[in-house]
Amino acid sequence: MKTSVAQGWPGGVYDVLVRQNIRQVAYVPDAGHSDLIERCSADPAMKTTVLTTEEEGVALLAGAWLGGDRGILLMQSSGVGNCVNMLSLIENCRMPFVTLITMRGEWGEFNPWQAPMGLATPDVLSRMNVQVHRVDVATDAAPTLDAAISQSYDGLLSSAVLLSQRLIGRKDFEAEG
Repeated sequence: MKTSVAQGWPGGVYDVLVRQNIRQVAYVPDAGHSDLIERCSADPAMKTTVLTTEEEGVALLAGAWLGGDRGILLMQSSGVGNCVNMLSLIENCRMPFVTLITMRGEWGEFNPWQAPMGLATPDVLSRMNVQVHRVDVATDAAPTLDAAISQSYDGLLSSAVLLSQRLIGRKDFEAEG
């Protein structure tokens, strides 16, 4: 169960994905992305792929780009550390890469195991030459992602949009147990 969930941003983000011609959506299941995943899965023009680990998504999107498709990786901040080695593929081959990351380990997080990677996520991405854009307000989600996608695919760069835990909603310990 989530409390203080901001409504509306998944619809705006989905509209950006459609407008930006995103055809491949790779993800590790995550409650913070559930509405967006449902929208993308229902769109016959989009191919959604459930991953067993986040770095598979980096490779999948590299292949999609080589095959002429645009894609996005949806993941939680705890998965960023799994991608470090694969991000070197994107950097060395100068391929576009876009990820939309739901943050954990902040804003009243009940699970202390989420805090270290939540804190490290922006720095880890920056060190791997990924442009980091943070969203704290629902109305900023769609335009921030739109700019990140344009920047990545027009300039062959890597971009990450971080959706703050305050934006996506705080998880309750009682609901998790």
